[in-house]
Amino acid sequence: MKGIIGKKIGMTSIFAADGKQTACTIIEAGPCTVTQVKTQETDGYTALQLAFGDKKDKHATKAELNHFSKAQTAAKKFVKEFRNYSIEKALGETVTADIFAEGETVEVVGTTKGKGFQGVVKRHGFSGVGEGSHGQHDRQRAPGSIGGSSYPSRVFKGMRMAGRMGGDRVKMKGLKVVKIFPEKNYILVSGSVPGHNGSIVLIQK
Repeated sequence: MKGIIGKKIGMTSIFAADGKQTACTIIEAGPCTVTQVKTQETDGYTALQLAFGDKKDKHATKAELNHFSKAQTAAKKFVKEFRNYSIEKALGETVTADIFAEGETVEVVGTTKGKGFQGVVKRHGFSGVGEGSHGQHDRQRAPGSIGGSSYPSRVFKGMRMAGRMGGDRVKMKGLKVVKIFPEKNYILVSGSVPGHNGSIVLIQK
């Protein structure tokens, strides 16, 4: 595996030589600092811990400051561990967008936009009870029946009902790296990426 922590900037489109238009998401990927190197001997598995985004020392705990000082770097906002990292890096070294190549296929992990408490029509795509006639009143977006009466006398687990929507961890697979701007640490990937502009995402392969 190889990967990097990034920040979603927004969306744009890019035109190929044949005039084909591709919708892309701009991600500011890194630079990330290696803050810990885990090995089979010391931790029982191999992994690289990467940190992204600076924050003030007063907003970090003493334990965090001590941990980051071992890598000779300032306090960081986001820390993520990547197991079985395919590129050898030492403590304190930097991982940048150039670990990926144009045309490569990657996976992007992000947290979807939170939409609050929503009903079944918006959350699950129900069509509602409908039928405004026959004495029904305000039933256009109702869930309808949710279970039996005397049997089973309960609602089955997993019943699709109203509730909190969004805010889920989602992995988008098969996204193509369309273009890389190493001087700005920008990676353009085809298609959409979960989360709002400014949210933290993981790009991995």
